[in-house]
Amino acid sequence: MELVILGSGTGIPSAQRASPGLVLSSLSKPILFDLGPGCLRQLSRIGIDYNRLGIIFITHFHPDHTADLIHFLFATRNPSTLHKREPFVVAGPKGLKDFISDLQKAYGNWLDVPPQIMKINELEITKPDTKVFGGIEVSTQPLPAHTAESLAYRVCLPSGKVFVFSGDTGYCEELVDISKGADVLILESSFPDRNPVEGHLTPSEAGRVATLARAKKLVLVHFYPEVLATDIASECRRTFKGELVLGRDLLHLSI
Repeated sequence: MELVILGSGTGIPSAQRASPGLVLSSLSKPILFDLGPGCLRQLSRIGIDYNRLGIIFITHFHPDHTADLIHFLFATRNPSTLHKREPFVVAGPKGLKDFISDLQKAYGNWLDVPPQIMKINELEITKPDTKVFGGIEVSTQPLPAHTAESLAYRVCLPSGKVFVFSGDTGYCEELVDISKGADVLILESSFPDRNPVEGHLTPSEAGRVATLARAKKLVLVHFYPEVLATDIASECRRTFKGELVLGRDLLHLSI
């Protein structure tokens, strides 16, 4: 299996880093995690047709994680696409149905997709949950350290390998719990240790999570300019001694 980081940045525009997005690419129907602005273009750059997406998982509703959902629905609604589009799922925290409905209201009928094509699946935000999507087991863990609806995703692949994607979060025990034993742990690392921001991780906090969870590989993403101006790896190494990867756009990760 292969994961591709579509965007390793944030909502701050950058020539080098797109907004958050991650795709499990090596499937007949790829699975997407978050859909920040520019992610659809990144998909096209690695040869994945947006019409092939089978599931889109949303971690939370901030614009840098969801803005390309507008583009996706608009493109899907195009008559040349819609008549041949196979059904797909958009899954995310409770409130997702209202979120999509509000987008559709804002854009008139330009984002309307027939319910037989798009299924919306709201996930629990008060407790951990596990569901099977397309034959793949996906567990979720609410992470209230960022927003009331933020979710982390733990994906168990048919091979038995596990990866975890935190979305945005501050340090919390819930994050450690869902990350335990992950083969690949993808955590945000937004701000430097010397200038922490509530609701986000610093490199050393991300390293601490990975160490406590005994993750085999730690991949850091979601870099604001402030943390990019520092030695991210050195800060992380204060608390984590395992395999460390600093994420970048279009980085392919084998699992």
